[in-house]
Amino acid sequence: MKSKRNQYIISLSLVLVVSAICYGISSWLGYRVIAFILLLSVSLIAISFDILPVLVSAALSAFIWDFFFIPPRFTVHVTNTEDAILLIMYFVIAMISAVLTYKIRQVEKASRKKEEKANTLKLYDTLLNSFSHELRTPIATIIAATDNIQSGNNNLTAENKNELISEISKASLRLNQQVENLLNMSRLDSGFIKPKMDWCDISELVYDTVKKIEDVGIAQKISIAINPDLPLVKTDKLLLGQAIYNLLNNACLYTKPDSKINITALIHADILELIIEDNGVGFPPEEIENVFDKFYRLKFSKPGGTGLGLSIVKGFIEALKGNISLENITTGGARFTITLPAATAYLKA
Repeated sequence: MKSKRNQYIISLSLVLVVSAICYGISSWLGYRVIAFILLLSVSLIAISFDILPVLVSAALSAFIWDFFFIPPRFTVHVTNTEDAILLIMYFVIAMISAVLTYKIRQVEKASRKKEEKANTLKLYDTLLNSFSHELRTPIATIIAATDNIQSGNNNLTAENKNELISEISKASLRLNQQVENLLNMSRLDSGFIKPKMDWCDISELVYDTVKKIEDVGIAQKISIAINPDLPLVKTDKLLLGQAIYNLLNNACLYTKPDSKINITALIHADILELIIEDNGVGFPPEEIENVFDKFYRLKFSKPGGTGLGLSIVKGFIEALKGNISLENITTGGARFTITLPAATAYLKA
């Protein structure tokens, strides 16, 4: 939104420029035609600016038309009754045009706000349902498993109890991940993400992240193709690890249990390239550009999910001065590519 001062400067300048042009061609145009040109300029100003600058411009244009164009020139005195009536009509029409245009803009603005509010409420409703589903499922699992253990059921074997404890552990990890996503998005929105750069073994980071997601209980097979002799990379281990985790979690959520997920890491020309790809169905081409938007969920998404995972990935990677891209694989599946500037060092023994 332009400042008031700029609105006055631009609107008055436009009237003066149009008036100067009209003055230069006044010998070819009648002064009554020039009135329409000036009125048009005021109408154009009214489309973009607030009411007061427009009213001032309308008054200025009426004065200029009277002083420079209506005979006798260079005086505010109008000798012809018809011209006097035209001048009054010009001023009134210019004012009415300014007011009506301003009111139309206000109605349109109110309509947009109403629509935005409705969309926001719809988004909050969707998010509430999604978060409720995502939080309720692991909580219900924890409660049910805990009740079974505490019930004193003599039919429970040691193996049964271990399975229940395992379910509690997996549900707790899923619950913790949802809370982490909310906290991470809050940090991104507030601008409090400050990478803590340190030397990191990328191979170790990837293997630790894969183990972390396997502990939640996934059916997909994850393959890692990373040269163990890669140099150490200076990066924020926590941010990069969380980004990799979210990508793997997303791949596990939206591929079939028998799908394969591949992770590759390369370093060339001081650029770290991490590739995570799967052999699932990929993404609808028309939605690829939106998948990193906050709260965005694909049309075919199954119930649940918050639409935060990929948005957090993008935020973390950009905080590390890197980029992330997504493309569909021609043979099926999707490929996420992370590129990061990487200072490297061979510090291993």
